Amino acid sequence: MSKKAIFDKKNVLVTGGAGFLGSHLCDELVKTCKVICVDNFSTGDEKNIDHLLANPNFEFVRHDITEPIVLEDLPELQKFKIEFQGIQEIYNLACPNSPVNFGKNKVSNLLANSLGMKNMLDLAVKYKAKFMQFSSSVVYGPRRRENPRIAEDDIGKVDILSSRSSYDEGKRFAETMAKNYRDVYGIDTKIIRLFRIYGPRMKLDEGNLVPDFISNALDNKPIKIPGNEKFSSAFCYVKDALDAVLKMMETDSPGPINIGSDLDVNITALAEKVIALTESKSEIVYEDEMLFLTSLCLPDITRARNELGWMPIMTLGKGLERTIDDLRASKGLLRVEHSILGNSNY
Repeated sequence: MSKKAIFDKKNVLVTGGAGFLGSHLCDELVKTCKVICVDNFSTGDEKNIDHLLANPNFEFVRHDITEPIVLEDLPELQKFKIEFQGIQEIYNLACPNSPVNFGKNKVSNLLANSLGMKNMLDLAVKYKAKFMQFSSSVVYGPRRRENPRIAEDDIGKVDILSSRSSYDEGKRFAETMAKNYRDVYGIDTKIIRLFRIYGPRMKLDEGNLVPDFISNALDNKPIKIPGNEKFSSAFCYVKDALDAVLKMMETDSPGPINIGSDLDVNITALAEKVIALTESKSEIVYEDEMLFLTSLCLPDITRARNELGWMPIMTLGKGLERTIDDLRASKGLLRVEHSILGNSNY
């Protein structure tokens, strides 16, 4: 008798599951699967998964993936009967991603994309699980004037000794590991390359464009653009990105597949749209460029359309509205917490 006849739901592992994107992925997977969320809170946040903790099909494990882990030995996972069913799918999102704290996370990036990657791939080999590596548009290097849109067969151009190489080259090496484990061990590894994703649960004051613009607009503070009025980028709403993730896991495609919006958006125009939607009095100011906030390549999403039947459908205006609503609520809760702490006698 097959395991499918015995176990009605797949066991899936999501590393980096308390982060912005990972927590949204857990929300989707827990509808049909038993989800093990692993995070060490280096850049993730417990509040992103608080609403899932009471769900019997969800379990959180605080762990750094650069350290080995034996899932069968964890008491909290006994209910998932891993010793009998194993793990069917692994989604690897674990990698510190905080532009404002990029400098202090350099070594952590290196370890997550090498040692952490090895540990998770070894789990995939052990359980013969499908494995999806969440890669990034940074593997292509900076945007090129002659060809701003980039297809998956472009080999990229990354400076391996640059100040941001720990992340950029780290992501490239992680892809190499996924491909070679597939070749050597015959496991079903997949590479998905995400471009700029935005939406609810993004952290404030982390150096990410959309949430920081919204936060400052809600406070009527200046909206700071790193660079000049020519700075542009593309933005894909989180639900659209996860639709592609779930579709790709169900296919035989190893990737890589580009996932993102191919619509180039002027950042000044983006700031103006945020100001209008929030009815803010903020002014737009320009500052020095930031190391981790640059004009990235735009994705050629032909392969995603052909192999997944996917394309982004959320308009920027509607996506911004939903993100604004979420961040407005988050800022309100933050003010309440500060008020309570300020009046506390403890």
